[in-house]
Amino acid sequence: MNTQFLERQSSLERQAVALIDLHPVPADLERLAVEGLSRVPKQLPAWFLYDAEGSRLFDAICRQPEYRLTATETALLEQEAVAMAAAIGPGLPIEFGAGSARKVSPLLEALAPAAYVALDISSSHLTAACGTLQARHPATAVLGICCDYSQLQDLPAHPLLEGQRRIGFYPGSSLGNFEPPQARALLAQFARLLGPDGCLLIGIDQPRAVASLEAAYNDRAGYSAAFASNLLVRLNRDLGGSFDPEAFSYRARWQPDQCRIEMALVSQGQQVVRLASQDWTFAPAEALITEYSYKYTPEAFAALAGSAGWRPRQRWSDPAGTFSLHLLEPQP
Repeated sequence: MNTQFLERQSSLERQAVALIDLHPVPADLERLAVEGLSRVPKQLPAWFLYDAEGSRLFDAICRQPEYRLTATETALLEQEAVAMAAAIGPGLPIEFGAGSARKVSPLLEALAPAAYVALDISSSHLTAACGTLQARHPATAVLGICCDYSQLQDLPAHPLLEGQRRIGFYPGSSLGNFEPPQARALLAQFARLLGPDGCLLIGIDQPRAVASLEAAYNDRAGYSAAFASNLLVRLNRDLGGSFDPEAFSYRARWQPDQCRIEMALVSQGQQVVRLASQDWTFAPAEALITEYSYKYTPEAFAALAGSAGWRPRQRWSDPAGTFSLHLLEPQP
């Protein structure tokens, strides 16, 4: 047998994907669901959308022609990965909300790190993504951490996390799912997790024509609507709810005063839903907010990041000026 093949096979066998499961227990899901349904308007945490089916549907959304964010960011990463790696320097890439972990490959090729860490809420999706990524980058050890990264106060103990400078990667403009005070708190939390010598590369979607924005979150193929509706399926399955998905319609609309897209499931009539041993009344046309997507101009984002302890180091943008990747470093 070929000696080179044996050496490569041995190397691949040594590189195993490690997984740490910090997934919220059902009691936490129930508590958060009760808190969300008690709000006015009713609103659940956006990460509730990402069970295995929700993650699959979101991947489909990212492939739709109306949703240009993923293609734009991917192209920007592919074009500028070498320049980004030079600006970032050596260290351990840690991706928050990794999803399918498809965007990080150009960075891994340019950085050539010894290890990579992926954080995501969906255990099954994370397992598959880490396996695929490790096969694509066999020289890089992969660690997956299943968790709600927005609530993570410390990274768990693991040899791959020890003694390395930390490089945060937060693509997809996922920061937009958080209202500004929570977004500021999350950026400050990232600063603590990444440490005083770390940095953060973050993708930010920018305001543009209203028709384009609304179409991106309400694609003709119906994946955005199915993604939102799957939330009700999950509540029924995981928390014993009695939601009828057919009794709600999906709505995505631009709210200019807040500079955000609001996505919601709208009750089609008066109805009572059972969840967590309680009855929840929905009035006709009452909305259950599934998520927001805030958009930031480069100036507005720089101000937000600055208030959370970061300072801008470099920025890359697409030619149309609709999306940016910002490299941040801790303020001295």
